[in-house]
Amino acid sequence: MNMQTTVVPEQLRQKILDHLTYAQGKDISHASIYDWRMAVSLSLRDMIVDPWFNATRQIYEKHGKRVYYLSMEFLIGRLIEDAVTNLGVGDALSAILADYDIKLNDVIENEPDAALGNGGLGRLAACFLESMSTLGCPAYGYGIRYDFGLFAQRFEGGRQVEMPEDWLMHPNPWEFVRPESQYTIPFKGHVSIENGKSVWHASEAVLARAYDMPIIGWNAEWANTLRLWGALPTKLLDLDRFNSGDYTAAAAPEALARTLSRVLYPEDTTENGKELRLKQEFFLTSAALQDIIRRFLSEFSDLALLPEKVAIQMNDTHPALAGPELIRLLVDEHDMEWETAKDIATRCLSYTNHTLLPEALERWSTWLMGRVLPRHMEIIQRIDAEHKAESQRPDTVGIVMNDEVRMGELAFIMAHRVNGVSALHTDLMRETVFADLNKLHPNRIVNETNGVTPRRWLKYTNPSLSTVITDVVGSGWEADLDKLADLAPLAGNTGLQKRVMASKQENKERLAEWVKGHMGIEIDPTAMFDVQVKRIHEYKRQHLNLFETIYRWNEIRKNPTAGWTPRVKFFGGKAAPGYFMAKQIIRLINDVAEVINNDPVTKDFLKVVYPPNYNVSMAEKLIPAADLSEQISTAGKEASGTGNMKFTMNGALTIGTLDGANVEIREHVGAENFFLFGMTAQEAGECARTPDHARNAIGKSQALRDVLQIIAEGTFNRAEPSRYYDIVDNIWNHDPFLVASDFEDYLAAQADVDAAYRDRSRWAEMAILNIASSGFFSSDRTIRGYMADVWDAKSLL
Repeated sequence: MNMQTTVVPEQLRQKILDHLTYAQGKDISHASIYDWRMAVSLSLRDMIVDPWFNATRQIYEKHGKRVYYLSMEFLIGRLIEDAVTNLGVGDALSAILADYDIKLNDVIENEPDAALGNGGLGRLAACFLESMSTLGCPAYGYGIRYDFGLFAQRFEGGRQVEMPEDWLMHPNPWEFVRPESQYTIPFKGHVSIENGKSVWHASEAVLARAYDMPIIGWNAEWANTLRLWGALPTKLLDLDRFNSGDYTAAAAPEALARTLSRVLYPEDTTENGKELRLKQEFFLTSAALQDIIRRFLSEFSDLALLPEKVAIQMNDTHPALAGPELIRLLVDEHDMEWETAKDIATRCLSYTNHTLLPEALERWSTWLMGRVLPRHMEIIQRIDAEHKAESQRPDTVGIVMNDEVRMGELAFIMAHRVNGVSALHTDLMRETVFADLNKLHPNRIVNETNGVTPRRWLKYTNPSLSTVITDVVGSGWEADLDKLADLAPLAGNTGLQKRVMASKQENKERLAEWVKGHMGIEIDPTAMFDVQVKRIHEYKRQHLNLFETIYRWNEIRKNPTAGWTPRVKFFGGKAAPGYFMAKQIIRLINDVAEVINNDPVTKDFLKVVYPPNYNVSMAEKLIPAADLSEQISTAGKEASGTGNMKFTMNGALTIGTLDGANVEIREHVGAENFFLFGMTAQEAGECARTPDHARNAIGKSQALRDVLQIIAEGTFNRAEPSRYYDIVDNIWNHDPFLVASDFEDYLAAQADVDAAYRDRSRWAEMAILNIASSGFFSSDRTIRGYMADVWDAKSLL
């Protein structure tokens, strides 16, 4: 069924009016924009339910293999957007709402972003779910229904201040509560041996309750499920304690449950924080696996068939407890032999690695693991002992080492496939973090380069460019992005260049208007929009970009008539609450912006814009308007990146290093259409091992010395000149991410960008070639790769 050809506008109108009346309790004359948004959402959800139910029926009828995607994050953004796009009801819905003087965009803007993720990891999971639905791959996404998510960011005096996200302040119209799907999640206690078997006597427990959201694919032909778990107490209230006056203890079970699903990534610099994170990860994993086994047994009786019907993907190390938990459930709850259970678990499980940074590969103390999950500590130790015995490498390959449980190694050993997310990242995995394990299991690591969904990140986000693409290459590219290659032969065509650049200008003007309205900053939409939006982290090197900004400002001040290419520098992103250096970089960006934006000498040539609380909805404004995409991480540190793909798809040119998927983007768009700078991953590794590498680089760069001096003198913080001594000291004496060593090359590449932008025809041609070459970076292609190489799953469409 192609829903896009079967929408009846009057039926949709009646649905909306019925929900306005009977769900919201409002008539047309008294309905607020919130009421209209809820009525529209519920109406769209109604339209999704039929394909959702039909997909479920087909899975049961055909006994299809299901994919279960376990992730701590699902950064789904506003679901109205996916629904309108994939149902094909945008024009009809706009016309219906216009009859009541309501704008569809106002309805969409009223929907809060679901606070279910932080950055690339969560947005990737959301793109993958949408692509699995588009391709008809039977799938469930499993995550946690966070009350407050990560945090909402605002700035006070330039500093990041964290506030709770309030996305659940109002009812979530997209979810269905499933009280019948509820599981007990145990913690702590002790393990005893009874009749020759280990028995876990938990001393704490919570309930995991399911909340389902249907995820619709393109043309509404298939819908999968995102199942989020909310935590509930096993006992609502200890009435005896309450009646005796011990009110705090009486409410303790409820407090534990509410804490588990309250916040994404609670600060883990304390033991309590570490315990909460570990509990959250087990809460997600155990609830998902109990649900998977329950669903399997509703259809099949022999658990030995589990690997033929179930594929479980661990998105990063957060769900790495899936290995020991699946073994526990099979052995302890279903009386399976150890070896059989371990073999089944390994054949079901796969693991996606997202980082080469050692500090990002989770490790838990054996004391904490043993205290919170005593039965799992036993299972992990046995897995580890058997693997060490098989490998005969007890000193170099292990899960439990130095009184720590290493979750990356656990995930690797318990998975039959381990995948990297870009060609470079996968090669580096084999050579670095998992080198010893790769030698022992040489065929286990595979590559599945990331992708993004073109429905959300091009069709919906950039309608003007989408119209141009459809006019040139025809319809159908939304589900077959390789068709964009048909743009390439026309890249030099003046007419196409004008249309593509007019689309870009329209997006820039819209963004400039938004910036003025939300931040009070006036920017020139004819200037180059230079954008770096991502999590704030030293390896992503926002400070490299900022240092170049300071250098540019200083040079303009010295010679304002030198023919500068006007630029607006956009930054966006959040820092982890406990990450001091990242938060200092945020404050410095804001201080620099305050000075530069108010400088009468440079204001016509340079502005700095840092909107707070970067999220999916803000990305949808920034990415279509970007001329230049900053992908400047230290080579060898970024696993893949997906923002780089979204910018390329929307006709922004990239300035970047040979890191992550930048390598493949450059191969596809052509070296002449990519602004490359910096060391290779191998050169970066050698440089980092060189004593005094930072001082040596600074000694060779008068430009960088000037920038660091400007900062150290307190130019951007006259009331507190020493505010950024720590940043300056870090660059001079440590510089672990090689900002100083890449700075001069970055300046040269930025000069090339300026020159290229002045040749508007050449820039337009390069932009079109970037768009034309982005077909490879569709998440549809990525999911087809997972289905063939990792999950052995088939489409049921």
